[in-house]
Amino acid sequence: MLQEVLTAAVAAGAAVAVYAGVAARVVRQYERGIVFRFGRLREGIRGPGFTMVLPFVDRLHKVNMQIVTMPVPAQEGITRDNVTVRVDAVVYFKVVDPANAIIEVEDYRFAVSQMAQTSLRSIIGKSDLDDLLSNREQLNQGLELMIDSPAVGWGVQIDRVEIKDVSLPETMKRSMARQAEADRERRARVINADAELQASKKLAEAAAVMSEQPAALQLRLLQTVVAVAAEKNSTLVLPFPVELLRFLERAAPAPGAPDSAPAQTPTPTPTASAQPAFTEPDTMPAVEAGAAEPALPLEGPAAPAPPAGAEGPPAG
Repeated sequence: MLQEVLTAAVAAGAAVAVYAGVAARVVRQYERGIVFRFGRLREGIRGPGFTMVLPFVDRLHKVNMQIVTMPVPAQEGITRDNVTVRVDAVVYFKVVDPANAIIEVEDYRFAVSQMAQTSLRSIIGKSDLDDLLSNREQLNQGLELMIDSPAVGWGVQIDRVEIKDVSLPETMKRSMARQAEADRERRARVINADAELQASKKLAEAAAVMSEQPAALQLRLLQTVVAVAAEKNSTLVLPFPVELLRFLERAAPAPGAPDSAPAQTPTPTPTASAQPAFTEPDTMPAVEAGAAEPALPLEGPAAPAPPAGAEGPPAG
């Protein structure tokens, strides 16, 4: 009798151990569990720790509640100002309702990934290139709202969306580099012109001060000579005043001019009855009245003159 009782107790203990091994479940701290009994969702979410389910009746699904980092593949699109770009991003999201994440959508990770790619292409088409490069905060917020709107019904909350990189064509990169270089050169020229204006004002003030004391200009000249000679060079620059050079230029005789000009007699002043100073020279000799006009020379060699006393050729 005692042996049968012990055998029954051992059998019952073994059955309990087997049942506990089959029915026992452990839910981690970052997970939540939902139980389906005969395919129907049971109310209540199993928290972290040890929990029990009915073997062959209940099925426990564990849902990760941690923030998921999902990279969005690079999407190629055309911006609003007709520039082809490739943009990639990253999405941070987490599950806030484990039941909806399992029931409402087949695979919430894949669904969020596809929604992120579609929203990223839509953002590219609605934005300008300058916005993609400089105004990313506003684009990130708009992209987050576009992904979060359908994800709320899936029990998923979008925590953050970031645009990582914007790839441009090589021709566009060169054009932007030339534009930036031209802008920097323009600013440099404006700064140089402003500096020249300020320096000219200071030089004008210095010239006004030096004009009152002529010795100040000489002292400044000596300071310049000392500054040039301090570099251990064999060349010494001595500036000359411009007025001295102009004086020497005026004093030097003109090239090709005689040393002493001959004395000229004064020309009489014409009176009212005198002939005009300018008369047209005669180009043709005067012809007396009744005289024959001089014969014009014919082309070709001149005929020899007939000898003296010889008669001319008979008249034809």
